[in-house]
Amino acid sequence: MTGFGEAVVETAGGRLRAEIRTVNHRYFSTNLRLDRAVDRFESQIREWLRALMPRGHANVSVRFEHDGMTASAGSLQVDEGRARQYAAALTHLKVMLGLSGDVDLALISRFGDILTWSDDSAIQIEVEEVQTVIERAGAAVVSMRNDEGRRLADDLDGRLRAMERALGEIAERAPLRVLAERDRMRRVITDLLADVSIDEDRIAREIAMIAERWDVSEELVRLRSHIELFRESMDADVRDPIGKRLSFLIQEMNREVNTIGSKANDAPIEHRVIAIKEEVERLREQVENVE
Repeated sequence: MTGFGEAVVETAGGRLRAEIRTVNHRYFSTNLRLDRAVDRFESQIREWLRALMPRGHANVSVRFEHDGMTASAGSLQVDEGRARQYAAALTHLKVMLGLSGDVDLALISRFGDILTWSDDSAIQIEVEEVQTVIERAGAAVVSMRNDEGRRLADDLDGRLRAMERALGEIAERAPLRVLAERDRMRRVITDLLADVSIDEDRIAREIAMIAERWDVSEELVRLRSHIELFRESMDADVRDPIGKRLSFLIQEMNREVNTIGSKANDAPIEHRVIAIKEEVERLREQVENVE
């Protein structure tokens, strides 16, 4: 789910600043932008983040801001050779393309690799400091994601209630279609064989076979069971991620509603099946955002 968090931790040589932005993703992935002073902690940062947010894509920036009054901060160096190459390349590009504008200090200074700190590797940053700034920023992200999760849970519950209403209507309608089929068979036989008496036992046997083929009671029970388990999973107070469990339940819901549709043989029931399938699809899309 989407979220944003930032944190600052003071160290002996300056301050660590972390910013984390997350977007929806079915799995966990990260994009890290780390200053050289902290890039040796890359694998640990990924693991700390994975523990906080098992799903989602996180864009993470960790910067070290030097304290000019601290001796360990090092000295600022200018890469003159690289600056000359940038200036020459941009001037050549300007002439070749007939572009306007000046190749000046403001333009050259935009290239961050021209100005560097000479001894970032000598800065003493403890692993606990990096972990603290990551976990504080991550906690802010998790808080925002939890707020979004509560709104998402309300939306999911509304869709479950809509499915339950449609299932109730199907349960009421299902027996009526068998009676309607019985009456239709009688009318057809009467029209075709006006002078022949109707064999009620034969009609009863035929209707019994049709009722067995069209019976959706088991599917309705299983689908209601999946809905109830889905709701219990959302309400459960657990720390383990539930996104994969909900995704599995949605697959089972889809299986049951497809079976009901194949047995429908009735326009009103088919309309309700379509409505349920639409809700199941919306559930599937939303659950991709759930951890």
